[in-house]
Amino acid sequence: MRRTLFQTCPSSKPLRLRAVLFAMIAGLALTTPLSAKDSLGVFSDWGAFRDAAVPRCYAIAMPAASRLQRDFEPFATIGTWPRRGLRGQVHFRLSRKLRRDSSITVSIGGKRFELTGGGGDAWARDRTMDAAIVAAMRSADRMVIRATDTRGRRFSNTYSLAGAATAMDAATLACARR
Repeated sequence: MRRTLFQTCPSSKPLRLRAVLFAMIAGLALTTPLSAKDSLGVFSDWGAFRDAAVPRCYAIAMPAASRLQRDFEPFATIGTWPRRGLRGQVHFRLSRKLRRDSSITVSIGGKRFELTGGGGDAWARDRTMDAAIVAAMRSADRMVIRATDTRGRRFSNTYSLAGAATAMDAATLACARR
């Protein structure tokens, strides 16, 4: 059953979740023309989109709100790129610019993965790790990405995984039909 953002959250959360969804959609609109993306739905804390022009499909979410300093607006995506033969590619836009030698880890349901990346971005090291991260996301409640910024300060971005599996499935199916 597909559940919408407001059907799954308690009454104390709709305003925050509505703001997160608005920020997510506004951020997407700024990066490419709005008409280039088709919304496939919002599933709890995750959204799914198709960009037919590329083509690509992806599930996307924003981390829990934070009052700490941010250099970038963070998000997590799981993408499918049919022309490239890629499915379930993991990408994280981190909240801060990374120190050059920083280790980047994501912890999901007791499993820990060492990511690669630089600047403000992180990825799985290879397709095998992509698949392992996606599998872990399907059976956990949250994931936490940790790294060190350019000033030597440790930071983390925490994501709810409510709706992640459904959003990933919607994105994968949308690109499989093309």
